[in-house]
Amino acid sequence: MEINTRELILDILLQIDRDGEPSHMAIGNTLEKYQFLPKTDRAFITRICEGTMEYRLQLDYIINCFSSVPIRKMKPLIREIMRFSAYQLKYMDSVPDSAVVNEAVKLAGKRGFRNLKGFVNGVLRSTARGLDQVTYPEDEIENLSVRYSMPEYLVRCWCRDYGKEACERMLTAFLETKATTIRLCVTGQNPQKTLKLLEQEGVRIRKAPYVDNAYRIEGYDYLGALESFRMGAFQVQDVSSMLVGCAAGLKEGDRVLDVCAAPGGKSLHAADLLQGTGQVISRDVSDYKVNLIRENVERLGLTNVQTEVKDAAIYASEDEAGYDVVLTDVPCSGYGVIGKKADIKYTASQEKEQELVKLQRQILSNAAGYVKPGGVLIYSTCTIGRKENQENVNWFIEHFSFEPESLDPYLVEELHSEETKKGCLQLLPGVHDCDGFFLARLRKQA
Repeated sequence: MEINTRELILDILLQIDRDGEPSHMAIGNTLEKYQFLPKTDRAFITRICEGTMEYRLQLDYIINCFSSVPIRKMKPLIREIMRFSAYQLKYMDSVPDSAVVNEAVKLAGKRGFRNLKGFVNGVLRSTARGLDQVTYPEDEIENLSVRYSMPEYLVRCWCRDYGKEACERMLTAFLETKATTIRLCVTGQNPQKTLKLLEQEGVRIRKAPYVDNAYRIEGYDYLGALESFRMGAFQVQDVSSMLVGCAAGLKEGDRVLDVCAAPGGKSLHAADLLQGTGQVISRDVSDYKVNLIRENVERLGLTNVQTEVKDAAIYASEDEAGYDVVLTDVPCSGYGVIGKKADIKYTASQEKEQELVKLQRQILSNAAGYVKPGGVLIYSTCTIGRKENQENVNWFIEHFSFEPESLDPYLVEELHSEETKKGCLQLLPGVHDCDGFFLARLRKQA
């Protein structure tokens, strides 16, 4: 059976935009289903889907320059064909313009829109001819928004909070191709042997910053094909997330609670740092999420992790003052990982952030009760807005008997700042060599 890769791309994009499926899941599930496809086809699907999502605002702007029908008024199927065709025209020199247009026209006809084949053909041919003449808005915020395909709301917020230069560095970083970051496991493993095994498997490896045993890998087809992954020698995890385990300052025998743990990276890192001692209770709100944690626990062969289904927004009185360290990585807007999950940016809103802050403070309030007197709470998010980060920490220390504690003893000197001395670290993509992330170390008064 011949598989039409462009038809798969169309279905993935429809799942994301029309059906609301998270982009990483829509792409990942399709690639898993079609693992038998050649590596080049799988790479083609990934490149176009991710690129179309990353540049969607810019692509819509370009298409609107050549179409008599605004992109927002097009049929969903036609809209996605136009978007991923425009992406190929602008960003993929390896695909001839004529092939892009012809394949788009054939696809429109095959999927029930024979009457729109002429429209698709005309708009895409005009786009191919006129791409170099497209001019972007003069207004600074609008210009950044279109050029970097980032909603004006977020551009305005980040320019205000961090300045135009840092904002543009973030916008640039979000669009860069990223290697996979992994953490080499220590418990029951030998990191040096893992590196040799990865090299034998044809994987390109380079050291990642900030954390021991953090590396970047490229040149593999998919993780499940790597023996080193199947045998639990490493875990996929960004260095920003690994810094939570570092900041926790874990000691042998510590009892750790991770209240919002899926897919389990921080729990697994904590268990590895404890080297089989102590106990890590790893929780999330649904069976689906907890099963993701369990799969990783089993693959890594960790014996000091216990998984549970529990809602962090509901207080568990039986856990009161029961833990040396509580990890509180709360649900957040996720703006720090837009480079990996591009669809996040298209649903951004102030109202959504305000609702998240309410939930974050509820979870923080509950987590405070689980920390032993003298114990530590680590608060973290994968976002870059002040309301969800520093303002939540300020609120927390006003309402609970916790004191911020310097992060400097737990971080490499490169990350030290006035902010880290006060117990907080805000990582920004493009400014730091990692995802956008925030963490705070808070000590409960004895």
